[in-house]
Amino acid sequence: MVKNFLIGCISLFSFGTYAQNGTISPYSYFGIGDFRNGGTVENQMMGGLRMYADSIHLNLKNPSAYSQLRLTTYTAGISHREFRLKDATEQQNASVTNLDYLAIGFPIAKNVGIGFGLMPYSSVGYSLNQQTLNTAQDTVTNIFSGEGGLNRAYLSIGFEPIKNLSLGATINYNFGTLDYQRIQSVENVQFGTLDNRESKINGFDFNYALNYTPTFKDKYTLYSHIGINTQVNLVSKNSERIGSFSLNSGEIEVFDVDLDAQGLKNTELKIPTMATIGLGFGENKKWFVGGEYSFQQFSDFSNDFLGQENVVYEDASVMAFGTYFIPDYRSLSGYFKRITYRAGLRYEQTGLVVNNKEINNLGITFGFGLPLGASFSNLNLGFELGRRGTTDAGLIEESYFKINVGLSLNDKWFIKRKIN
Repeated sequence: MVKNFLIGCISLFSFGTYAQNGTISPYSYFGIGDFRNGGTVENQMMGGLRMYADSIHLNLKNPSAYSQLRLTTYTAGISHREFRLKDATEQQNASVTNLDYLAIGFPIAKNVGIGFGLMPYSSVGYSLNQQTLNTAQDTVTNIFSGEGGLNRAYLSIGFEPIKNLSLGATINYNFGTLDYQRIQSVENVQFGTLDNRESKINGFDFNYALNYTPTFKDKYTLYSHIGINTQVNLVSKNSERIGSFSLNSGEIEVFDVDLDAQGLKNTELKIPTMATIGLGFGENKKWFVGGEYSFQQFSDFSNDFLGQENVVYEDASVMAFGTYFIPDYRSLSGYFKRITYRAGLRYEQTGLVVNNKEINNLGITFGFGLPLGASFSNLNLGFELGRRGTTDAGLIEESYFKINVGLSLNDKWFIKRKIN
């Protein structure tokens, strides 16, 4: 059953990573789109914490966690988001559904585990209308739209060289295509103009992690974490087509722009290094509470090919807090006692400044881990309420409600059969 499930998910993900629009946010117009969370439902519902690790769940953001695996684990997750987008005068509702990740991890030796998988890294998906007046007081209409995104294939290894100290490393390969379009028309002018831009992007980055988890009184555990996501070095192969079209007949005339002459045919995109520290405390398989702080010098980022004028990038940071509670994981008579209850809070300074206004994000998360039968497998449900952006300076405020569903299935590999 598990193998059939995995094959089905692979087929679905192979289609989904190329076909889906991962966002409908107007802020995906900037940078390389909206960065996706990159964590499992279990981690997302604890505010996105990455420090916690156990023996039956994968942790996609913390490679040192693979050292704790004792069973082969398959995991997949989907999400559905309902958006309310509003500016100073009007409001619209929209929704989007995504496949968020597909991964597998397994132990290969005592206190050594590896894992690999696929997930979205960033998403572009927006459609914006802008109307202004030119010097002749004619209405100028600009329609901006974009789609695409970057996907990520990763390989991780984690090991525990000494008791309570786990180390891990991940190599990520990022790839995808971003498409941007602008159509402009002027009142009482027969012809409009269009500008289509495409970036085919790929590149590598690395993620290193350290977890130190000493125990006290044979009952309590102190969780400490240090993580470094190295600079993401991306190569962008760009193309641009501009032209005109008739508002009456619909005829279009376009030609390719010589980007070589402008030094924009091949450009580099560098997503700066992110550092994370975390501290938590808990009782194994009973309860946990912790917090993390991440910092990124995002002010070093730029995208010369798009040449956006109303945006500035500043240093970014994330504060996250999370907790879980299991009444009694060994209970045989009470199913609700074996449920894992999770909750969290995340505040993100994205580093994006549009029209001199910071675009920040606040999210409240909660969810449940539901055991599947008598096995270690479980179904994870999560919910998030959040808000990003502002209605000031002609911008848009996003309020969203997110539903996450994740499966974590366990199996045994490399077990030698014995015949008595």
